[in-house]
Amino acid sequence: MAQKCDMDLEREVMDQLKVAMKAKDHKRMEALRAIKSAILNAKTASERQEFDEETQLKILQRLVKQRLDSMQIYQGQNRMDLAEEEELQAKIIAEFLPKQLSDEEIEQKIEEIIAKTGASSMKDMGKVMGLASKEMAGKANNKTISVLVQKKLRSDL
Repeated sequence: MAQKCDMDLEREVMDQLKVAMKAKDHKRMEALRAIKSAILNAKTASERQEFDEETQLKILQRLVKQRLDSMQIYQGQNRMDLAEEEELQAKIIAEFLPKQLSDEEIEQKIEEIIAKTGASSMKDMGKVMGLASKEMAGKANNKTISVLVQKKLRSDL
């Protein structure tokens, strides 16, 4: 459900927020308000009124990552009630991201990029990561991409 312009994303968030308010779905309202707040904060910080799709994806990915990191911390502290809340919010925010690629799909794309760039060693990591990050923006976690690129480049030696 990736939007082309942030006004569409904002409008979609506002529409869903209204629906959540009418349904008195407080958990969903909290997640949607977090998205709205992050967009407004980004606009204030950059003084831009519209963002491209890549910037929107980064904002949403950051929000999801924050929730998942918090969830892990809460799980480590044996606070399952708070961990479940963070997980639910991450899922709601992730609804606005494109469908995530599986590890196998990511690996396949990385192999294609390595073949396209002629990468043969870890020295080519930056070149491969640059292309991979751009091609899979919003569809895969950069950390996962990085780990798989390293694995591929090391095994090709």
